[in-house]
Amino acid sequence: MCDLLNRIWSRPRGEWNRVVRNELPDLAEKLVAELQRGFPALSALLGDTPVEDAHWALEQALLTVLGYQKESESKPPAVPSVVTPMPVARARQDLFDVLAGQRDVPEDGLHELARAAGWPVPDTLQAVVLATPAEAAQLAAALGHALIGNVEGYTCLFVPDPATQTRARLEAALKGRPAAVGHVVPATDTASSLRWARYLLTLAPSRVGPESRPAFVDDHLSALLLLQDESLADALTSRWLGPLEELTPRQSERLEVTLLAWLEGGGAPEAAKLLHVHPQTVRYRLRQIEKLFGPVLRDPRTRFELEMALRSRRLMAHVRSYRARAGRRARAVASSIRPLGMAREARVNGL
Repeated sequence: MCDLLNRIWSRPRGEWNRVVRNELPDLAEKLVAELQRGFPALSALLGDTPVEDAHWALEQALLTVLGYQKESESKPPAVPSVVTPMPVARARQDLFDVLAGQRDVPEDGLHELARAAGWPVPDTLQAVVLATPAEAAQLAAALGHALIGNVEGYTCLFVPDPATQTRARLEAALKGRPAAVGHVVPATDTASSLRWARYLLTLAPSRVGPESRPAFVDDHLSALLLLQDESLADALTSRWLGPLEELTPRQSERLEVTLLAWLEGGGAPEAAKLLHVHPQTVRYRLRQIEKLFGPVLRDPRTRFELEMALRSRRLMAHVRSYRARAGRRARAVASSIRPLGMAREARVNGL
């Protein structure tokens, strides 16, 4: 099983599902054979049940436990319960799915499910999303026996009682791996912590190395709020930053940074310190800005929305640049893959 997991994790995330489904049948066959050799009573319990049915049932159980399908997606044939997944493992996966908002359960059913899973649902939870699933079980144990699950290819943890897991402890446990930590929420809103942690992970570069640090949603609340709807962010910038559109890109950039520094600092001297320029330079630019925007700059609400628009534009530029770089890297990897020649293909296939 460890060999299979290592082969899965060594492949790109998009290939995991294919690798699992291709290799599980052989693994299930070997496991059933080992169980029959090690536990003679198993053969007697199976009776006349075709061994292929036992292989199939164990394969489905492994897919469920690994998080690649839900129990309801496949109904096994009539095989003795000894080869079905353990109730606790099933209950934990179901409990994770409920907390993650992937399935519904009656209000009183959550407590019953938690009891079956042996994982009492605390008052508050915090989601952790991992870019790679390596050592997830050890990490879960280190974080107060967190609940492990899978959401769209990401390995996720629900950390119970976040107040006992200090930020320093989370950073130490997650050091060296790309991960995102959601905000603390009531157990009834766990899906929100998970959703924003996943979104933050897609925005943060996934660098693996000893100096890698997790990203915390709490550190990016205003940015995530501004980025939650790109269409609205674009509408906001179009409404308030229109006067800058007639300028050259260099002029527009210069006035944008000056206006944002002035709004953040509260005055020309403060803006000059932020920009590392002379205050007179800032005053000159502010006169240009006032000609473009007019008296609306004196309105507090307008200044607030202008600052939101400027921040949104910069955040969206950063996100789009990151996505473009990620796309170029993916295309570069794809272009480096060449079809095997006939002779080499024959060697790979053992001919």
